[in-house]
Amino acid sequence: MDIRELKRLFTDELREKEEEGCDVSFFKGFDIESLREDILLILYEELSSLKPSDGFFYIEPSTLDEIKKYRPDGPRRLDISLSDEALKDKVLGGIFGRCAGCLLGKPVEGWTRKEIEEYLNLAGLEELDYYFPYVESDEEPFSRIKQVRGWTAGNIDRMVRDDDIDYTILGLHILEDYGKNFTTDDIAREWLTHLPYSLVYTAERVTYRNLVNGIKPPETATFMNPYREWIGAQIRADIFGYVNPGYPERAGEFAFRDASLSHTKNGIYGEMFISATIASAFAVSNVESAVEIGLTEIPKTSRLYEAINNVIDWCRRERNWKNVWSKVMDQYGSYHPVHTINNACFVVLGLILSEGDFEKAIATSVMCGFDTDCNGATSGSIMGVLLGYKNLPKRWIEPLNDTVESIVTGFERTRISDLGERIFRLTKR
Repeated sequence: MDIRELKRLFTDELREKEEEGCDVSFFKGFDIESLREDILLILYEELSSLKPSDGFFYIEPSTLDEIKKYRPDGPRRLDISLSDEALKDKVLGGIFGRCAGCLLGKPVEGWTRKEIEEYLNLAGLEELDYYFPYVESDEEPFSRIKQVRGWTAGNIDRMVRDDDIDYTILGLHILEDYGKNFTTDDIAREWLTHLPYSLVYTAERVTYRNLVNGIKPPETATFMNPYREWIGAQIRADIFGYVNPGYPERAGEFAFRDASLSHTKNGIYGEMFISATIASAFAVSNVESAVEIGLTEIPKTSRLYEAINNVIDWCRRERNWKNVWSKVMDQYGSYHPVHTINNACFVVLGLILSEGDFEKAIATSVMCGFDTDCNGATSGSIMGVLLGYKNLPKRWIEPLNDTVESIVTGFERTRISDLGERIFRLTKR
């Protein structure tokens, strides 16, 4: 590791520790750029050992037993009476909805809401109601669209490779090979054999490096990993919800085993919450119920639980996504644009205010900005399960040509429907 990366990790760790409720004032007094490597390493170790201050009233454990201790009452398992045909339809809805939502947000990943709206205005649009139009511009960030024309309306012929889909596919492979009793160590082994290091990011890249250096879970999630509460685990959640229809508790447990490889606290809760919400979507008739049930699988003493509860309340009172977006930004806009908490808020905002409309859900979640491909994918996945494949608007599905690309070894180019069929077989197993 070179000194520049070490400085970046230290700076990010400083921010992470402060968000976790630690008093970092001592460390803010140092000029990081002027420090020697040996001094910086000593400071990093001291910073990493900090515990939340007494005034930090959130309780955010990272072990499954403690998470269960602090979670609210919930149904844990729901009655479902779906025929095989109906169950498969919901599974297919989830995977196709995930691909469509992901591709919708992919061209503008990392953009702010303001930048997205300005780009749409260039195209003569006020709101997003389909895949992004192609508009040539030399102004940043709009000029980037020139490089991704194949991801825009009228130019799409498949679901192109994206890490949000890679992890769904890898999760499928893990469940097929190891079954429901897979372990965190199994996941670690599969990362090293099926994912190229250069195409994993933030917490996952740090974790990958830790694994190569012989560090074992759960330390892989904490050693020099300031991205442990970012969105990386949340985007890996879907497969564990798909294979546990009507069983949010078990979906959350599967997600925990996956998330704890690379994440802690709210990073873990994000994956548990989304997987449990997807599992619930098989058994309920409206998306708000699925969200509320999914939320019962994470600690009610956590920042993520509080944030999602706030969004649910704001949506009920406001019914206007822009007003709710402003409230989210006021409260949680200081988190990094790829943090779990703010992006989960945008997903829930889009879901609840969609009133059951697939298009509205994914478009609103993407219009919020930040990690747009992740949020569009998650919204599309949940709505796809809730509505089923047969009820998804064909204009969103047909451009995908039932084809998805992936970096996962053995899945380089696959039929989306084949993935759905294999997931369905796992639900029956």
